[in-house]
Amino acid sequence: MMKKSTLLCALVGLAVTLSVASAFAATGGTKVSSAKFGETIDGRTVHVYTLVNANGLSAKILDFGGVLYEMNVPDKDGVFANISCNYPTVPEYETIRPYFGSLIGRYGNRIANGKFTLEGKEYTLPINNDPNALHGGLKGFDQKIWAASQSADADGAYLTLKYTAADGEEGYPGKLDVTVVYSLKNDNSLTIDYTATTDKATPVNLTNHTFWNLGGAYSGTIYDTVLLMNAPKYLPTDDSLIPTGEVASVEGTPLDFTTAKPIGQDIKKVSEPQFNGGYDHCFVLADKAEGELGLCAIATDPNSGRVMKIETTEPAVQFYSGNFLDGTTSCNGYKYEKHSAFCLETQHYPDSPNKPDFPNTILEPGKTYRHTTVHTFSVEK
Repeated sequence: MMKKSTLLCALVGLAVTLSVASAFAATGGTKVSSAKFGETIDGRTVHVYTLVNANGLSAKILDFGGVLYEMNVPDKDGVFANISCNYPTVPEYETIRPYFGSLIGRYGNRIANGKFTLEGKEYTLPINNDPNALHGGLKGFDQKIWAASQSADADGAYLTLKYTAADGEEGYPGKLDVTVVYSLKNDNSLTIDYTATTDKATPVNLTNHTFWNLGGAYSGTIYDTVLLMNAPKYLPTDDSLIPTGEVASVEGTPLDFTTAKPIGQDIKKVSEPQFNGGYDHCFVLADKAEGELGLCAIATDPNSGRVMKIETTEPAVQFYSGNFLDGTTSCNGYKYEKHSAFCLETQHYPDSPNKPDFPNTILEPGKTYRHTTVHTFSVEK
């Protein structure tokens, strides 16, 4: 029997589906549609865009924050479930900030003390993760309404989101024009393509912050989820989660996922207090050519049989095991408890503007920032 809280969340999704607006396209079994989702606290309308592939997989994405609101995929018995944690209303996304499903920018992850120096000038950012700047600031890209356009063809369904960050927004230099394309293809892949250009040199590190639970977004802990990461190294941090500058081997540590193992197997061995009893580490992926798509991770839920393979052009991934979820936030009654979801945020390294030995994150005028991450879904019986 479906839990009452799970049913309520499912009904929210159904209500959105039933209110689909006239904007609709279908090609070769793929579909894309739009509907009003809700309103922000100050009364701005937010839409949800539903992408459906020829196999029935669907992704629901908000133009507020570019949130991946739902990702509906089947289990080994063909039963579909949403595997992306969410909130049912826009004001919750505005006032509760675990960044469920959000696009993150202008700089994902942390910048030490909210300061960096570029071309001889020091820039100061808002401190929103004391003592550091986190995920783009007080009102980062997760808090913006993006301009949206939708399309479909025989291969898949697509949503293009655009946002322009003003020079000086959240303390960052340069006007930044950002385009993000979500593509749900008939090979059961969800691709996120990011591009950006600027008129001044500026740090850029874009990512998506979906909280995944392959058993279903409202199904409990992720301890049994089996994870493999193509990451032989990681970045040790200080007690505020800023990298020390060292790049260390995962061998012999609880952070070694180079051989697949359940997330819960060694989670209690992560004892440093800054991680709050779990993983919140930047893992360095195996070497590959710059811009080349390579394996990042494979996550498998043994109970449902759902498998998610992630490939990315980025050099690193932040693996977060939901350590700061504490049951105080919920989806219509289902409480998001500690370790009830995980994130795999493909990105460049944290605090790179202050670490000259880290891979470069400074985008120059005349250059284009590019980042592609592909999530491919399958089942294992």
